[in-house]
Amino acid sequence: MTRGRRQKARIELSAGGIVYQRSAAGPLVAFLLDPYGKWTFAKGHVRRAAGEEPPSAARRETEEEMGLTGLKVIEKLGTTEIWFRDRYHHKGALVHKYITYFLMEAPAGSVGYPEIKEKIKAIAWVPVSEAINFSQYANLRPVLKQAVRRIEEIL
Repeated sequence: MTRGRRQKARIELSAGGIVYQRSAAGPLVAFLLDPYGKWTFAKGHVRRAAGEEPPSAARRETEEEMGLTGLKVIEKLGTTEIWFRDRYHHKGALVHKYITYFLMEAPAGSVGYPEIKEKIKAIAWVPVSEAINFSQYANLRPVLKQAVRRIEEIL
């Protein structure tokens, strides 16, 4: 950034999934352990040039990153935004990313596996009653609270 001028931020649109499944012990919410060692949710870029819509991108990214299949998109939960410096594609560029999350249901008995090439370290299924405290990113808590409310209403 030059003195006296603001650097223009790159705008990125991503979509992700908060996944639950039914179990005999009650509903479970899926988390992934990200490259920074924090429990969060799958997300990724919406392929706008290919005509991809956010719900489809969310399902695709969630299935890829968490090794899940047969996900059913239930509804849009909300959008978060983050600012960061890109370390990979546009090195050093300031990025303003909008991430829209969708509630998804996985088939009962789903396990999943982490996508190693994306540096996902682990997958964990957590009882819905513990999900809010398990989440490690404060900016996701409002969306996660909405997901927990909806899961409890559905089940």
